Amino acid sequence: MECNRLQLAEKKKEEVKCKAVQEKFQRFMTIDEVSKIFDLDKDELKKICSNYPMRIPDYYLSLIKEKGDGVYKQCIPSSAEIYDLCGEEDPLHEEPEHQKRKNVPSLLTHRYPDRVLFRISNSCAMYCRFCTRKRKVGDITKNPTWEEMAKAILYIKQHPEIRDVILSGGDPLMLPNKLLEKIIKAVHSIISKRENGIIRIGTRIPCVFPQRITEELCDMLKKYHPIYINTHFNHPNEITPESKRACELLVNAGIPVGNQTVLLKGVNDNPETMKKLMLGLLSIRVRPYYIYQCDTVKGANHFRTRVEKGLEIYKSLRGHTSGLAVPQFVIDAPGGGGKIPLLPEYVQSIDKDKVVLKNYEGNTHEYPQIKEDY
Repeated sequence: MECNRLQLAEKKKEEVKCKAVQEKFQRFMTIDEVSKIFDLDKDELKKICSNYPMRIPDYYLSLIKEKGDGVYKQCIPSSAEIYDLCGEEDPLHEEPEHQKRKNVPSLLTHRYPDRVLFRISNSCAMYCRFCTRKRKVGDITKNPTWEEMAKAILYIKQHPEIRDVILSGGDPLMLPNKLLEKIIKAVHSIISKRENGIIRIGTRIPCVFPQRITEELCDMLKKYHPIYINTHFNHPNEITPESKRACELLVNAGIPVGNQTVLLKGVNDNPETMKKLMLGLLSIRVRPYYIYQCDTVKGANHFRTRVEKGLEIYKSLRGHTSGLAVPQFVIDAPGGGGKIPLLPEYVQSIDKDKVVLKNYEGNTHEYPQIKEDY
């Protein structure tokens, strides 16, 4: 009995603490505030934001330790965005006019045979400066309508080969719980009847605005299992007690959480930072899933590194730390080619007798082939 009372008291204490945190961080920063805090040219900031909107939760801004650090670069607009003449508006060819399949609704990308990406929001808690969808995210004229969403849901229903629906945006968790549940329930009613049907949600909210992750939200989501979440941490300083609590609420609701990191110049493009990030994610029960080479999107080329840098970082992880902490390093191929894994050349040669391998230390080992007539 005494043990139960102590547990209840601790739970109540944690709830009060969480409520205080939620009340503290409830707003987004203005251009005036950002320009004053970091001594930036307000007119230049407005010019950048007229092309690519700015939204920064006060919580995320509080994670910046100094001007120009890895958190700062992800959220504070830079003049490099508007003077970038390289790249494409839609490098991954997500828009309907670029898709190979015909009659795909505007909110869907149907690239792979058995799954679709469903953009249900055009708003994010934070507009990342390297975003692949800089061309549209944050534009209120491009917010999805229910009529458009209904067309997308009908398409999913009419294509029985689709068993995996990825809810994306913008950020799906920016929607109110009632509307979000309406969409998830409609998709789940179709997908749950198909073999191995699942729903995935892509969201950066556990990282940039963890106060949005509540028990109420998790109680709603867990009604529609199997449901998975992929979130997006790029720097160890984003792992905080608040983001830990958000991720653990999701995991405790039976929702596996994976992480997709983008390799960003000046943010995480060194082995030490990336290793610290990957191990930190495991400590909050988030599984590293992908490291992406930065997309060739117009307005974000100043974040790109050479591919060799990504391979160097991958090699610094593989064998040097837990396999759980080693995600796949991939390029989402320009022109809609999909995700292509890049691996270091561990295989040196293959013949009928043996495979010659080089391990993470650079040592050579031989693996004998099985005889074909064995």
